[in-house]
Amino acid sequence: MRLYHVSEESNIAQFSPRIPTRDDMDKSKGLVWAITEKCLPNFLTPRDCPRVTYHVSKDTTQADITKFFSSNSRHCVAIEHAWYERMIKTNLCLYEFDPSTFYLQDSQAGYYVSEQMQKPISLTKIDNLFAELFKRDVEVRILNNLWILAEEVKKSTLNWSLCRMANEKMKMW
Repeated sequence: MRLYHVSEESNIAQFSPRIPTRDDMDKSKGLVWAITEKCLPNFLTPRDCPRVTYHVSKDTTQADITKFFSSNSRHCVAIEHAWYERMIKTNLCLYEFDPSTFYLQDSQAGYYVSEQMQKPISLTKIDNLFAELFKRDVEVRILNNLWILAEEVKKSTLNWSLCRMANEKMKMW
Protein backbone atom coordinates (compact mmCIF):
# COMPACT_ATOMS: atom_id res chain seq x y z
CA MET A 1 0.00 0.00 0.00
CA ARG A 2 1.18 3.50 -0.85
CA LEU A 3 0.20 6.53 1.24
CA TYR A 4 0.46 10.20 0.31
CA HIS A 5 -0.01 13.68 1.63
CA VAL A 6 -0.88 16.34 -0.95
CA SER A 7 0.26 19.94 -0.47
CA GLU A 8 0.81 23.16 -2.38
CA GLU A 9 3.98 23.56 -0.28
CA SER A 10 7.13 22.11 -1.84
CA ASN A 11 9.54 22.20 1.10
CA ILE A 12 8.05 20.12 3.93
CA ALA A 13 10.87 18.12 5.51
CA GLN A 14 8.76 16.49 8.21
CA PHE A 15 5.11 16.21 9.19
CA SER A 16 4.33 16.66 12.87
CA PRO A 17 1.10 15.27 14.35
CA ARG A 18 -1.64 17.89 14.69
CA ILE A 19 -4.76 17.85 16.83
CA PRO A 20 -7.77 17.14 14.56
CA THR A 21 -10.18 20.02 14.00
CA ARG A 22 -13.12 17.72 13.22
CA ASP A 23 -15.60 17.49 16.07
CA ASP A 24 -16.13 13.76 15.55
CA MET A 25 -12.48 12.94 16.31
CA ASP A 26 -10.47 12.44 19.50
CA LYS A 27 -8.71 15.73 20.26
CA SER A 28 -6.37 14.23 22.84
CA LYS A 29 -3.75 13.10 20.30
CA GLY A 30 -2.22 14.64 17.23
CA LEU A 31 -2.28 12.91 13.86
CA VAL A 32 -0.47 12.96 10.54
CA TRP A 33 -2.96 12.34 7.73
CA ALA A 34 -2.36 10.37 4.56
CA ILE A 35 -4.46 9.17 1.65
CA THR A 36 -4.41 5.96 -0.38
CA GLU A 37 -3.50 5.99 -4.03
CA LYS A 38 -7.07 4.95 -4.95
CA CYS A 39 -8.53 8.09 -3.30
CA LEU A 40 -5.64 10.38 -4.25
CA PRO A 41 -7.54 11.96 -7.20
CA ASN A 42 -9.92 13.55 -4.67
CA PHE A 43 -7.02 15.77 -3.58
CA LEU A 44 -5.50 16.67 -6.95
CA THR A 45 -7.03 20.14 -6.83
CA PRO A 46 -6.06 23.38 -5.10
CA ARG A 47 -6.50 22.89 -1.34
CA ASP A 48 -9.50 25.19 -0.92
CA CYS A 49 -11.23 24.16 -4.15
CA PRO A 50 -14.80 22.99 -3.51
CA ARG A 51 -15.36 19.63 -5.14
CA VAL A 52 -17.62 16.64 -5.38
CA THR A 53 -15.71 13.41 -5.87
CA TYR A 54 -16.96 9.89 -6.27
CA HIS A 55 -15.84 6.48 -7.43
CA VAL A 56 -17.27 3.03 -8.03
CA SER A 57 -17.22 0.57 -5.13
CA LYS A 58 -18.07 -3.11 -4.94
CA ASP A 59 -21.64 -2.09 -3.98
CA THR A 60 -22.20 0.38 -6.83
CA THR A 61 -25.13 -0.45 -9.09
CA GLN A 62 -24.97 -0.40 -12.88
CA ALA A 63 -27.76 2.20 -12.81
CA ASP A 64 -25.53 4.56 -10.81
CA ILE A 65 -22.56 3.95 -13.12
CA THR A 66 -24.76 4.85 -16.10
CA LYS A 67 -26.22 7.91 -14.33
CA PHE A 68 -22.99 9.41 -12.94
CA PHE A 69 -20.35 8.63 -15.58
CA SER A 70 -20.21 9.75 -19.21
CA SER A 71 -17.07 7.75 -19.98
CA ASN A 72 -15.42 4.45 -19.06
CA SER A 73 -13.78 6.13 -16.05
CA ARG A 74 -14.83 4.88 -12.63
CA HIS A 75 -13.69 7.93 -10.64
CA CYS A 76 -14.91 11.52 -11.03
CA VAL A 77 -13.81 14.90 -9.68
CA ALA A 78 -16.25 17.78 -10.19
CA ILE A 79 -15.22 21.39 -9.59
CA GLU A 80 -17.08 24.64 -10.17
CA HIS A 81 -16.33 26.97 -13.11
CA ALA A 82 -14.88 29.63 -10.80
CA TRP A 83 -11.95 27.31 -9.95
CA TYR A 84 -10.92 26.39 -13.50
CA GLU A 85 -8.17 29.04 -13.85
CA ARG A 86 -6.80 28.36 -10.38
CA MET A 87 -6.73 24.64 -11.17
CA ILE A 88 -4.59 25.38 -14.24
CA LYS A 89 -2.16 27.60 -12.29
CA THR A 90 -1.75 25.42 -9.16
CA ASN A 91 1.20 23.10 -8.65
CA LEU A 92 0.98 20.30 -6.10
CA CYS A 93 3.45 18.08 -4.30
CA LEU A 94 2.82 14.45 -3.44
CA TYR A 95 4.69 13.44 -0.33
CA GLU A 96 4.85 9.66 0.01
CA PHE A 97 5.13 8.05 3.44
CA ASP A 98 6.34 4.71 4.72
CA PRO A 99 2.97 3.17 5.68
CA SER A 100 4.30 1.07 8.60
CA THR A 101 3.09 3.39 11.41
CA PHE A 102 -0.24 4.39 9.82
CA TYR A 103 -3.63 2.88 10.60
CA LEU A 104 -6.97 3.14 8.82
CA GLN A 105 -9.14 6.08 9.88
CA ASP A 106 -11.84 5.99 7.15
CA SER A 107 -12.01 3.21 4.56
CA GLN A 108 -14.45 4.96 2.19
CA ALA A 109 -12.37 8.15 2.09
CA GLY A 110 -9.06 6.26 2.04
CA TYR A 111 -7.75 8.14 5.09
CA TYR A 112 -4.90 6.72 7.15
CA VAL A 113 -3.38 8.40 10.19
CA SER A 114 -0.22 8.11 12.25
CA GLU A 115 0.45 9.45 15.71
CA GLN A 116 4.18 9.73 14.95
CA MET A 117 6.19 12.42 13.20
CA GLN A 118 6.70 11.47 9.55
CA LYS A 119 9.50 12.18 7.09
CA PRO A 120 8.53 11.71 3.45
CA ILE A 121 10.22 8.87 1.59
CA SER A 122 9.66 10.59 -1.77
CA LEU A 123 8.36 13.79 -3.31
CA THR A 124 6.65 14.11 -6.69
CA LYS A 125 5.78 17.51 -8.13
CA ILE A 126 2.68 17.92 -10.29
CA ASP A 127 2.47 20.99 -12.49
CA ASN A 128 -0.60 20.08 -14.57
CA LEU A 129 -3.49 18.90 -12.39
CA PHE A 130 -5.85 18.17 -15.26
CA ALA A 131 -3.21 16.05 -17.05
CA GLU A 132 -2.53 14.16 -13.80
CA LEU A 133 -6.23 13.42 -13.31
CA PHE A 134 -6.57 12.26 -16.92
CA LYS A 135 -3.45 10.08 -16.56
CA ARG A 136 -5.20 8.40 -13.61
CA ASP A 137 -8.32 7.83 -15.78
CA VAL A 138 -10.43 10.26 -13.76
CA GLU A 139 -13.45 11.90 -15.33
CA VAL A 140 -13.37 15.66 -14.67
CA ARG A 141 -16.53 17.75 -14.59
CA ILE A 142 -16.60 21.54 -14.47
CA LEU A 143 -19.99 22.73 -13.30
CA ASN A 144 -21.77 25.96 -12.55
CA ASN A 145 -23.24 24.60 -9.31
CA LEU A 146 -21.89 21.64 -7.33
CA TRP A 147 -24.83 21.35 -4.93
CA ILE A 148 -27.17 19.61 -7.35
CA LEU A 149 -24.58 16.91 -8.07
CA ALA A 150 -23.69 16.68 -4.37
CA GLU A 151 -27.29 15.99 -3.35
CA GLU A 152 -27.70 13.37 -6.08
CA VAL A 153 -24.43 11.55 -5.42
CA LYS A 154 -25.20 11.35 -1.67
CA LYS A 155 -28.26 9.23 -2.55
CA SER A 156 -26.24 6.90 -4.80
CA THR A 157 -24.40 3.62 -4.24
CA LEU A 158 -21.06 5.28 -5.08
CA ASN A 159 -18.27 6.08 -2.64
CA TRP A 160 -18.31 9.87 -2.49
CA SER A 161 -16.69 12.83 -0.80
CA LEU A 162 -17.68 16.49 -0.60
CA CYS A 163 -14.63 18.66 0.03
CA ARG A 164 -14.43 22.38 0.90
CA MET A 165 -18.07 22.92 -0.05
CA ALA A 166 -18.22 26.01 2.20
CA ASN A 167 -16.09 27.67 -0.53
CA GLU A 168 -18.63 26.90 -3.27
CA LYS A 169 -19.77 30.21 -4.79
CA MET A 170 -23.25 29.02 -5.71
CA LYS A 171 -24.69 28.39 -2.27
CA MET A 172 -27.19 25.63 -1.82
CA TRP A 173 -30.36 26.75 -3.38
